[in-house]
Amino acid sequence: MTNLEQTVDMRLGAPQRWRALGFVGPATMVSVGYMDPGNWATDLEGGARFGYQLLWVLLASNLMAMLLQSLAARLGIVGRLDLAQACRRHYARPVVWALWGLSEIAIIACDLAEVVGSAIALNLLFRIPLAWGAVITGLDVMLILVLQHYGIRKLEAVVAALVFTIGACMGIEILLAQPDWGQVAGGLVPQLDRRSLFVAIGIIGATVMPHNLYLHSSLVQTRRIDTSTRGLREAIRYNFIDTALALNIAFVINAAILVLSASTFFTRGIVVTDLAQAHELLTPLLGTTLAASAFAIALLASGQSSTITGTLAGQVVMEGFVRLRLSPIKRRLITRAIAVVPAVAVLAHAGSGGVLQLLVWSQVVLSLQLPFAIVPLVRFTSERRIMGRFANPGWQRRLAWQSGALILALNVWLVVQELPSALTGAGAWLAGLVAVSCAFLLVWIAWVPLRRMGSER
Repeated sequence: MTNLEQTVDMRLGAPQRWRALGFVGPATMVSVGYMDPGNWATDLEGGARFGYQLLWVLLASNLMAMLLQSLAARLGIVGRLDLAQACRRHYARPVVWALWGLSEIAIIACDLAEVVGSAIALNLLFRIPLAWGAVITGLDVMLILVLQHYGIRKLEAVVAALVFTIGACMGIEILLAQPDWGQVAGGLVPQLDRRSLFVAIGIIGATVMPHNLYLHSSLVQTRRIDTSTRGLREAIRYNFIDTALALNIAFVINAAILVLSASTFFTRGIVVTDLAQAHELLTPLLGTTLAASAFAIALLASGQSSTITGTLAGQVVMEGFVRLRLSPIKRRLITRAIAVVPAVAVLAHAGSGGVLQLLVWSQVVLSLQLPFAIVPLVRFTSERRIMGRFANPGWQRRLAWQSGALILALNVWLVVQELPSALTGAGAWLAGLVAVSCAFLLVWIAWVPLRRMGSER
């Protein structure tokens, strides 16, 4: 995203009026990844099966996400590197290529879920066949090209408008559902049993996404800041406010989806694990077609906003890891085609029956890649020769490693539960080989000393 770097002047000498608003935007772009169709699927299932019991899991996930995203923003602000660029600079070339490959697979998997979610929304709203809906979502490539031509602030405004649309639609749903607020408050008290453990892990796995860490560390560099200690402190402070605000809005929207599912389906003993099924049931259960329409509109806004930022993340990863310079339209067409083609194939072959399995597999792939973004991020932001006086203090470093370890353990548990039932024979052996290779790579990037490089990026 070099064409957008330092395009918004936020230096100390710039106008002071409404100064904080100038830093608002990067976290909004990132936050849509925390409310994409993958999150919708897990929130709906959690609410339908366990009522309000898992609301606290959403809150805990949000707190960990705030910590990790604030570290990603700090890396971009102080180090003037996005996470992909930092990996290229401080790891050996074979490791860089491996991390790049894993990142591309994760972005494709995430884009796949978002394309599918948008296709479902178009089908619900306009009865467009799912396969054609997936093709139509690819047209947002042109929207990104147009908006980037007018600057990052225009792109941020469009994404913010889509987030506002999601929030407004979910607000309508909550008013119609009329949940028991006493029980909602009770859901914020930690409680977990063997039946709900798997869904809780799924919620965490769908919340913290690796591509958001790469994207956030790049987007904060669109602000031209004063590199003095005072200027860096100001940028870190305002970007943390931006992150806290945006991710808490994402938490409220995710909580609204779970509360809607709990108050509408759980109270009636209806188990819902499919987005289209939830849409069909809302009208008869809540007594108005407005409920179903608002649900579909919010889902479409979620899918489209997520695909926009997913495509930008693909650009950041490609340029950061391997300096692959392509024209903007070629880069976006390649990234989007890789996601759209398999989505169209599955939707055309299996129809809506294959959607849930596709979403599950996309979340499993994201779970596998997540630690390969968290470990380098914590290492780089804890390194004084990269971050100087802004390196993570001891308490923050311990908290970051503990959060990463918890997310890693829960996601590994999720993958172990999912894969054995889906793979047999040669597939199982191949999966085992990949798992061992990934474990070796993870240990390597966690323990091998970082390379000392010059200032050339």
